[in-house]
Amino acid sequence: MSDVGSDPRPFELGAGEGRQHAPATLRNRDAIAAVLREVLPATGTVLEIASGTGEHAVHFSRIFPDLSWQPSDHDAAAIASIAAWREAAGTDNLLPPIRIDLLDDDWRLARVDAMFCANMTHIAPWQATLGLFAVAGRVLAPGAPLAVYGPFVEVDVPTAPSNLAFDTSLRTRNPEWGLRSLSAMDDAALAGGLIRTARYAMPANNLTLVFRRT
Repeated sequence: MSDVGSDPRPFELGAGEGRQHAPATLRNRDAIAAVLREVLPATGTVLEIASGTGEHAVHFSRIFPDLSWQPSDHDAAAIASIAAWREAAGTDNLLPPIRIDLLDDDWRLARVDAMFCANMTHIAPWQATLGLFAVAGRVLAPGAPLAVYGPFVEVDVPTAPSNLAFDTSLRTRNPEWGLRSLSAMDDAALAGGLIRTARYAMPANNLTLVFRRT
C-alpha cells in the first residue's frame, strides 16, 4: 500500500502547539533522502511544494545543511504547523514557510535551484499538478530538477492491489482526486517546459519521479 495510507492527509497533533504530525513522514523520509542526495545540487535553494506538516522540511534541511530549504503550502493550518516545526528545530537553513496556491497563477516567486513535492498529486485536483509544473517552468533554471514523490499508475507495470483500492477510495471521496498516470505526468511536464529524466522505485509501492527544466 502507498505509505500515505487510507487517509489522504493523515495528520495528527505533534508534540507542541500548532505542530501537526504525519506518520508517513517517518516511514518514507530516509528513502526519499537517498534519492535527493543523487538529485539535488550541492548548494542553492530548494522550493518544497505542499510541505504539509513541515516534518519533511525539517528533516531534509538537517540532512542538506548547505542548501536553503523553502517550505510552502496553500493551507493556513499547514503553514502554522511548518512554522511551529521550524521554530522547534532551530535549523538556520530552513526558511519561513510561504503560501503557494497552485490553482492560482499569480506566483511571485524568485528563481530556485531545485524543487521537491511529496504526496500531493493524488490528493489535489489535476489543475494543481499542472500548476506544479507551471511553477517549475518559471522558477527553475535549465537543467535544474523537480523531484515528485508519491503513488502513480504506469502502463505495462501492474498496479499494486492496495494502490488500486486507494485510488478508488480517493475518487469516492473527491472525483478530482486519484492516482495519476506517468504518461499524464510526462505530458504535463512537457507543457511546463520540463522532461522526466529519472524514475526511482520506492518502498510501499511509491515512486520518485525526477523532471528537469529544458
